[in-house]
Parts: sequence; structure tokens; C-alpha cells
Amino acid sequence: MTESPAGVAFADPQYRAAVVDLLGVIAYGELSAFERLAEDAKLAPTLEDKVALQAMASAEFGHLARLRDRLAELGADPFAAMAPFQKPIDDFHEHTAPSSWLEGLVKAYVGDGLARDFYREIAAMLDVETRDLILTSLDSTAHSEFVVEHVRRAIRDDHRVGGRLALWGRRLMGEALSQAQRVAAERDALSALLAGTVDRPGMDLAALGRMFNRLTERHAERMTELGLSA
Repeated sequence: MTESPAGVAFADPQYRAAVVDLLGVIAYGELSAFERLAEDAKLAPTLEDKVALQAMASAEFGHLARLRDRLAELGADPFAAMAPFQKPIDDFHEHTAPSSWLEGLVKAYVGDGLARDFYREIAAMLDVETRDLILTSLDSTAHSEFVVEHVRRAIRDDHRVGGRLALWGRRLMGEALSQAQRVAAERDALSALLAGTVDRPGMDLAALGRMFNRLTERHAERMTELGLSA
């Protein structure tokens, strides 16, 4: 489907546009995550927590650099590729601004986790090189361990915390799912990738329904891992 050298050009312009869009939205998501984690580190209760969050922020920036390089290989301007997604992602974060350190941790785990799952679903439809890059960029294992440990500890210390965070997690689920759907619907190339073409199969309504069911199930699993009710 692709040529391997730098300056690679995809034979199908629509496919290339979809890949550029997907890399662009993920890249801006990584930039946003970097900024939020660095900001959240200021609220961390201990020096150990501050260092851990700064390390996570650094990892997000490393992912951004690789995505930027891939976009350049495709002949796209990385910043132009990210630009269409700046407002919707910034709006999402404005509407879901956490009011506490713990809400920020749950948001990083639940809200970002759902968006990452959505992009993984789309990545499954791409060429191997791009898919592998996306899956690597979306890996958040270190984030998960840190968040789960701290949220579970907070619930053990005060059971009332669990109820508040469960409500917060449900709100994040609704907001993140709506945002992911809007991003896909507003970008013609991404919509076409999901729908498919004559040469490349996509998802019919039943397949889309199954995809969103999987996203919902993974959200419930994350909430359970945190010790919260979905």
C-alpha cells in the first residue's frame, strides 16, 4: 500500500488524507496530554508524585515527536495536520476540567483511555507501519499503574471519594465518546475510512455498533480497575 523511503506517498489520496488526519489528531492529543500532565504535576501531593507525572509528560512528548516525524515522511506539515483538531480537543478539556488532583488522575485514565481505544480501532484498518506507530504512541501502561494505585488508595482512605469519582468517570465517558464521534464525523477522510471504499472494506452500521460496544466495555473495565462503579 505504501512505499517505505522518506517522502513516502500513498497511492490513494483519500487514504493518505485519512492517515494524515488520524496522525494529526493523535499528535495534538499527545501535545495536550503533555501540557496537562505537566500542569497536574504542580498539584501532586508529594515530590515522588511530581516526578512521576513529569516523567509521564516527557513520554507523551516523545510520542509526539515520532508522530511529527511520520507526518513529515508523508509529505504533510505536522502543524497543519494538528491544527483542525486543536479547538475540539481544547473544548473537550475545557468542558471536563478536573477540580482536584484525583479527578485529574481519573480523567487521564478514563477520558484519555477511551479516546485512545477509539484511535486503536481505526488504526486496525491502516497499513502495518502506520498502525504500529499509532499503537506504540497510544501505549499508556505506566500511566495506568500510577493512576490505579493512587485512586484505589484514596478510596481505601475515604470511601466517600469513590462515589464522587464514579460520577466523574461516567461524565467523562459521555463527553469523550461524543467528542470522538464528532471528530470522525467532521473529517471527510476519516469518515470515508470508517465507511470503506470499493477497494478497501470499512465498517457497516452493525460493525460500528460493535465497535462502540467494545469502547463501552473497556470503559467499564477501567472503572472496575480503579475500584469505581461504571
